Amino acid sequence: MSKAFTRETDSEDDEDAGPALPPSGRNYITPAGYARLRAELLQLIDEERPKVVEVVHWAASNGDRSENGDYLYGKKRLREIDRRIRFLTKRLEIAEVTDPTLHHGHNQVFFGATVSYAEESGAERTITIVGIDEADSLHGQVSWISPIARALLKAAEGDVVKLVTPAGVQEVEVLEVRYPAPQAASAA
Repeated sequence: MSKAFTRETDSEDDEDAGPALPPSGRNYITPAGYARLRAELLQLIDEERPKVVEVVHWAASNGDRSENGDYLYGKKRLREIDRRIRFLTKRLEIAEVTDPTLHHGHNQVFFGATVSYAEESGAERTITIVGIDEADSLHGQVSWISPIARALLKAAEGDVVKLVTPAGVQEVEVLEVRYPAPQAASAA
């Protein structure tokens, strides 16, 4: 069958564009994470998409589109950009920006906390609990729906919590809880 008669669906791929939301539908995010997603969205809309549209327009004006690599790649890239724009727009619309600086000075674990904990093996780890779309395990940032974050949420310094892992239940002791300091109001 000719490719002209096949339909590429975007709806299937929208679900794969990022991590799934929890059943509650909440999309907590830090102010910094929200700013990063918004900056990416604006960059795609204002800079990257217009450049690709220009290339596709130029390539289309060259004639035969069936073997025109610039045209075919450009159309594919446009679909990818549009898919990402839709994903970011949806995520930003339902985002609940939660400022972790509000808990500065507290020793209980809430969203946005940086937590140092000790495992049963004696290994100490430090993680920061952030939104689903801003989690980065290489930088010690875990999603608030991850198993370790769920185990630690609402615990306080000195508490021992149970963490369910594939290897079984493990006890974890909360050593330290930190929050970013509030920004000083600038004098205008």
